[in-house]
Amino acid sequence: MSELVIGVDFGTLSGRAVVVRVSDGAEIGSAVHAYAHGVVDRKLGDQILPPDWALQVPADYVDVLRNAVPEALRNAGADPADVIGLATDFTACTVLPTTEDGTPLCDLDEFRDEPHAYVKLWKHHAAQPQADRITELAAEREEPWLRRFGGLISSEWEFAKALQVLEEAPAVWNAMRYWVEAADWIVWRMTGVYLRNACTAGYKGQFVDGRYPSTAYLRELNPDFSDFPAQKLDVPIGQLGQAAGTLTDEAAAMMGLHTGVVVAVGNVDAHVSAPAAQAVEPGRLVLIMGTSTCHVMSSDVLREVPGMCGVVDGGIIPGLWGYEAGQSGVGDIFAWFVENCVPASYRLAADERGISLHDHLSDLAADQPVGGHGLIALDWHSGNRSPLVDHELSGVFVGQTLATRPEDGYRALVEATAYGTRLIIETFREAGVAVDELVVTGGLQKNPMIMRIYADVTRMPINVLDSDQGPALGSALHAAVAAGAYPDIRAAAAAMGRVSHGSWTPDEANADRYDALYAEYRTLVDYFGRHGNDVMRRLRRIRREALR
Repeated sequence: MSELVIGVDFGTLSGRAVVVRVSDGAEIGSAVHAYAHGVVDRKLGDQILPPDWALQVPADYVDVLRNAVPEALRNAGADPADVIGLATDFTACTVLPTTEDGTPLCDLDEFRDEPHAYVKLWKHHAAQPQADRITELAAEREEPWLRRFGGLISSEWEFAKALQVLEEAPAVWNAMRYWVEAADWIVWRMTGVYLRNACTAGYKGQFVDGRYPSTAYLRELNPDFSDFPAQKLDVPIGQLGQAAGTLTDEAAAMMGLHTGVVVAVGNVDAHVSAPAAQAVEPGRLVLIMGTSTCHVMSSDVLREVPGMCGVVDGGIIPGLWGYEAGQSGVGDIFAWFVENCVPASYRLAADERGISLHDHLSDLAADQPVGGHGLIALDWHSGNRSPLVDHELSGVFVGQTLATRPEDGYRALVEATAYGTRLIIETFREAGVAVDELVVTGGLQKNPMIMRIYADVTRMPINVLDSDQGPALGSALHAAVAAGAYPDIRAAAAAMGRVSHGSWTPDEANADRYDALYAEYRTLVDYFGRHGNDVMRRLRRIRREALR
């Protein structure tokens, strides 16, 4: 018998399951299931949603288990009896309100038309006013936990989104028993056991050194928010790679598995990818590049890094400080451009070549000399996660003329996201956290133009996770640890992880030219993001008032 584990990665638009051999990490079968409702960001039923909202339907996550897991087993030709463990990862912070038994409030008749009763996806940015107040009050009170998050709290995180529910939908707040990370909810559904995973609690839930922000601080924020952790988050914290339980009869039958399958504590897509890429030592920065990019890295030093998403003891690898940073929009920005800024003639040309419009634009732009399009852009179409932590910021193009072509704009946006990554790397280094190696995983690693630009802009060789399903593979490693096949995640990474070294190396001449363009990018970052020019926030306010 060859022991198997299953990793399930819940992304922004779909979930994917991969069946992995425990002995060597070979992926022997996989399947993808798209969410039926996708991202609900424009309308909920007949109701128009305000700007910056992004919701999901929790039943879509269960459908991934019901469909993708059995299909992956069939594709693998695997005997379900050989599966010893299963683990999941989620985008974060993705949260939902539930009843005592875990029923999502949006499944109750009285809340089916209430947007606040649904899952708030990671890119729900409508809680920016609450995030601003959380940060401002913490700074005023000199709350020590604020330093662990680079001095700024994001609208994407648990407390900001929860405070928005309290202040905008008190009926939902009063009916809510638990405020649950989707990463924990799906494990709860499979095992009947509710644990908060240490990763999201630490990075997204402001759980620092074993405690949440004080009651006094929360009361000053809003008197009705004072008991939020005690009332809505009061469950044990589960450690990464720990067994949460085994499959219930219902879950086992739904997936075609047996009740002896061990289910690991939930985790985050970015963080599970690090051991899959064998990035278990200090200084190896992993870029998980998809709709957004998450940057995770472990270090043996604790530093306060401005604008980071957090630093958590053992947040990625036990015994090391786990750092997280990120860009709220990357693949999302490219998709927006392709869907809205490209004429039909380009689509026709791509169809005639039998390739995607992304690949067609990449081919057209790939051989341009660096700077040849005359453009510079800011990659803030979904706000800035790091290092400014401000989702009121927005995108910018500078240098457009009547000669600017779609491939020019596409390449300029790719370069802007690369500049954003370089800014994150420099912010780490300036704070005393070494970045010695880059490892890329995620769907965008397949695009040669993107990878070449990132290597040239960062002046660093890029290694690539040798898997099309990095987070799912990372979850499978944690499943193997939870099931007892390996003593810890380092051992699982050594046996089951894999990475291709030196996949992309910088061209020094291109890197020199990019240095000059990056300096212009930094000028725009300072002008629009740091020096008090709040035109982007004013435009957001005008838009909200107009739509209201």
